[in-house]
Amino acid sequence: MKKILMLATIFILSIGALAACSSGGDGEDKNITVGAKNFTEQFILAKMAILKLEDNGYSVEEKSNLGSSALRQALENKQVDLTWDYTGTGLVTYMGEDPIADKQEAYDTVKELDMERNDIYWTNLSEVNNAYTIVMTQEKADELAIESIGDLAEYVNNNPDELRFGTDAEFANRDDGLPGVEETYGFEFGDANISEMNYGLQYEALNNEEVDVAMGFATDSRIREYELVNLEDTESFFPSYNAAIAMTNETYENHPEVEEILKPIAEQLDSETMRELNYQVDVEERSVDDVAQTYLEENGLLDGE
Repeated sequence: MKKILMLATIFILSIGALAACSSGGDGEDKNITVGAKNFTEQFILAKMAILKLEDNGYSVEEKSNLGSSALRQALENKQVDLTWDYTGTGLVTYMGEDPIADKQEAYDTVKELDMERNDIYWTNLSEVNNAYTIVMTQEKADELAIESIGDLAEYVNNNPDELRFGTDAEFANRDDGLPGVEETYGFEFGDANISEMNYGLQYEALNNEEVDVAMGFATDSRIREYELVNLEDTESFFPSYNAAIAMTNETYENHPEVEEILKPIAEQLDSETMRELNYQVDVEERSVDDVAQTYLEENGLLDGE
């Protein structure tokens, strides 16, 4: 009889141990919902987080292809537990604050404000900065010896009405777009030298030599596709749009280990790497799953490494 009771006790303890292994720190199941917006970079970042979490014993549901506002609402309503978002979007769009160019200051500010106002916890700041940028073809930039926006300003001032600028309507009129760039750097494109077009077409226009300079986003795969160069923002004008993890505070409190699980991804990614990964999906037409998993495996971020 004692032997039976001992075996029963061991069995019960074993079941308890297994339950503990499959639960979060507070005893809840290790279930997490990861959200993503509706563009390639977001799909890749979300898939990396999902694969990394699954590799650490989590059961993950994905809610992707959401508009920025819809995803944010889902996060605030706890329909999504965590997502990758951008510090500039958090500050300007969600918090209604002025943009901040400094990466760390932008992150610290949105981290503090979003927790105070919405109980959203930001962590895992990365070097991926999907900010506005000014781009040229490498060939044209080399020909004119232009490496920075300051160099561009000097060239335009010395050669007015020579260079043509491609932009979408929003960037052409935003304070943190072309008007702000011109004011900050002390130059101005003539109205006749500005060509407005739908976003994306400016890359093709550059490649076809229909314009000489254009606006873009720093991690866009077409910068890689058309061998364009981002001009250095020497005055740090453009606001920071660095990618970081935003999660509900409830998720953080229930699963604090998630911060450490996803930390290696944030530490290794940068804008150049992200642009290359976007290129692999957009241009080489590899699947998001394949690109994300290959990157994690090649960088030792899966299988407990």
